[in-house]
Amino acid sequence: MEKVELIKGKVDWRGRAAMKHQHGGMRAALLVLTTFGFENMATLALAVNLVIYFNGVMHFTIAEAATELTNYMGVAYILSILVAFLADTYIARFKAVLISASLEFLGLALLTVQAHYPSLKPRPCNMFEPTATCEKVEGSNAALLFLALYMLAIGSAGLKASLPPHGADQFEDEDPREARQMSSYFNCLLLALCVGGSISLTFIVWIQDNKGWDWGFGISTVAILMGIVVFAAGLPMYRVYVIRGDSAFLEIIQVYVAAFRNRRLKLPEDATELYEINHDQEAAIEAEFLPHRHVLRCLDKAAIRTSTDAQQAPSGWKLCRVTQVENAKIILGVLPVFCCTIIMTLCLAQLQTFSIQQGFTMDTSMGGSFHIPPASLPILPVTFLIILIPLYDQLIVPLLRRFTGHPTGITHLQRIGVGLILSSISMGVAAVVEVKRKGVARDHDMLDANPAIQPLPISVFWLSIQYFIFGIADMFTYVGLLEFFYSEAPKALKSMSTSFLWCSMALGYFFSSILVNLVNSATEGMGRSGGWLAGNNINRNHLNLFYWLLSILSFINFVIYLFVAKRYKYRPQPVHTAADRSVTLPS
Repeated sequence: MEKVELIKGKVDWRGRAAMKHQHGGMRAALLVLTTFGFENMATLALAVNLVIYFNGVMHFTIAEAATELTNYMGVAYILSILVAFLADTYIARFKAVLISASLEFLGLALLTVQAHYPSLKPRPCNMFEPTATCEKVEGSNAALLFLALYMLAIGSAGLKASLPPHGADQFEDEDPREARQMSSYFNCLLLALCVGGSISLTFIVWIQDNKGWDWGFGISTVAILMGIVVFAAGLPMYRVYVIRGDSAFLEIIQVYVAAFRNRRLKLPEDATELYEINHDQEAAIEAEFLPHRHVLRCLDKAAIRTSTDAQQAPSGWKLCRVTQVENAKIILGVLPVFCCTIIMTLCLAQLQTFSIQQGFTMDTSMGGSFHIPPASLPILPVTFLIILIPLYDQLIVPLLRRFTGHPTGITHLQRIGVGLILSSISMGVAAVVEVKRKGVARDHDMLDANPAIQPLPISVFWLSIQYFIFGIADMFTYVGLLEFFYSEAPKALKSMSTSFLWCSMALGYFFSSILVNLVNSATEGMGRSGGWLAGNNINRNHLNLFYWLLSILSFINFVIYLFVAKRYKYRPQPVHTAADRSVTLPS
């Protein structure tokens, strides 16, 4: 009789039981990776070049353009938490992918239409002319711009929240072979981002700068459409988690609420008196049990069982399991690490805004008639990462493992720390390069020159140094942070772990907008009106001082991180009581 292996707790996209050799695996994950590559191909060019569109086409000032971009990026990351919650609790992740991709497609299509028709955008003018009075986009045209932009942001947030965990769903960590494939999947996730991003940073950026923004937005629209087609082609082979209508995230919130409600109760001296279901209770339940730890004891009050609880079924908002409490402790414990990574994204935001404006004033020629678009400069670290990621995974990690004995070569927290110090160095280098760029402008009496007509006689590749250092920092901190959250998060919250990373990045973008406004307000009247970053002439701004400020803040943040990381203790390994996730039944 033919044997069919079923995957416990997972179904196919139609709700039927998932079969191990028919659904999931690396074949299905490759379609997810391809979709992720197309999504980054469609959107990464916007992250680095949209500030030019805001400034040159929609006639925002430089500071306003930077603020609008960082606000858009922040929304595109912060909403991933909401989409992840909805995908885990009410809709399957593959449905969240399709809905989000459709919103992203519509947003890009609207941007394409607005960029194509002159009546939907301000009249062209030269903002570098001292007497020019350029009209900023307003009225219904401004409404169309922001409708398209934030429809795109919502779609991008949904894809970031649902695509990576959906790909991880195609593997079972209890199966040693599939567990190794899952590890490779996460490495390939960054690789897919880099490959898609490399096309976006070169081809699409060049199209935007040389053939028109309507063509650039149009190609991005086609890219996300291709991603939808590729993802939809894999529907028959995907493994999908069964949606039960409850959320582990709500269980964490229940612990904090129950601990507050029980704040007047006295903790028992013996931790075994705290509430926990019996290991043999409800054998059909697939549960994990974590041992009690004597940390954050205030949360233990959520597990104090009273006489009233013994007489009736306890409410989850009044009484929680010890394992549930320990999971809440873990989430609370990772928050300091989470906060220490926000400022790195704040630095990244400057490379996507002010550094692009720097490159716009510099010589972009490459030894002939070809000119590299300033927004394409991040292709240098991206290309380096495409080469380094396989080398790091296959050569560097095994070598480090021999010295440290750690399975990943170095711990997640060590990897994050390396990236944080590199981000501080990158901002210091950016400040030095800006001093040199301004010195060239001053020496050649070109402080008020129009870069579109007469760029400064200094190569744009000077900016590649800061991009290169920050690219390495990306590989260490962001991938390390992704692995850290995924490994530390409770089992039922692992699908939301990638959203913690995006949330950290979102706060960095929002704080960037706040910091730019604060710096302008605090420095108004110091050498020039409007502050360090005010106005449209970057040659007369004090961007170098702003970069030094970021470098100092990043170093202080790194010192704080060392203290936080030294005190952090990794979560204990859970004990699983349910049967094996896969069962063998006759067909």
